[in-house]
Amino acid sequence: MFPLNQKIIILTGATGNLGRVTAQVLAAQGARLALVGRNLPKLDDVRQSLTNPGNVAIFVADVRHPEAVTVMMNQVLTRFGRVDGLINLAGGFTMGAAVHNAPDADWDAMLDLNLRTTRNCIRAVVPHLLKAGGGRIVNIAARGAVTGAAYMAPYAVSKAAVVTLTESVAAELNAHDITVNCLLPGTLDTPDNRAAMPQQNPAHWVALEALAEVIAFLVSDAARAITGAAIPVYGRS
Repeated sequence: MFPLNQKIIILTGATGNLGRVTAQVLAAQGARLALVGRNLPKLDDVRQSLTNPGNVAIFVADVRHPEAVTVMMNQVLTRFGRVDGLINLAGGFTMGAAVHNAPDADWDAMLDLNLRTTRNCIRAVVPHLLKAGGGRIVNIAARGAVTGAAYMAPYAVSKAAVVTLTESVAAELNAHDITVNCLLPGTLDTPDNRAAMPQQNPAHWVALEALAEVIAFLVSDAARAITGAAIPVYGRS
């Protein structure tokens, strides 16, 4: 794998299915983790599940709100003294309405959960990565960001915006040894997706551990030459 050598990584969305598995993979590679989520008991459960919980701190924050992100960032710096990387896993999904029927609430929710969370955290962490002389940022877009599908436009558009945001920030930070990349996962093999799509074959989906290993690669020094990329992780579908 890709040793992370005590790198201090902020992981948002840490209590979700992907967040939990990503935390396990990063911890196994030697990262020190700042786990961020909205539910304290769930955050503590993730921390206690890791091999070395002493290298892990938990921070309650709703990253849709810039002021909450500022408080969280200050707490992370107080606890760890620096930041080496940011992984933006916080997000959400909705589908069901055609564009001409989709309510404003769906558009607002998807832009808040998928774009604004990512923007807020990048804006808070970049000054500290610049001060440190480098770092890694990994965002999560989606396959739907580049292949829009019917009845899921608010989600697809919000994820497409994450791709463009990634490219823009990467271009701005290219001279500062700060890499910024995003992933385009296909359908993830989660309990929720299995329940929602029982007719599909989950063997063709993306295993959470497989996606987490790609994330670990991108925050490692092995990925130092990759920036501004939108990387497909489609599984076998």
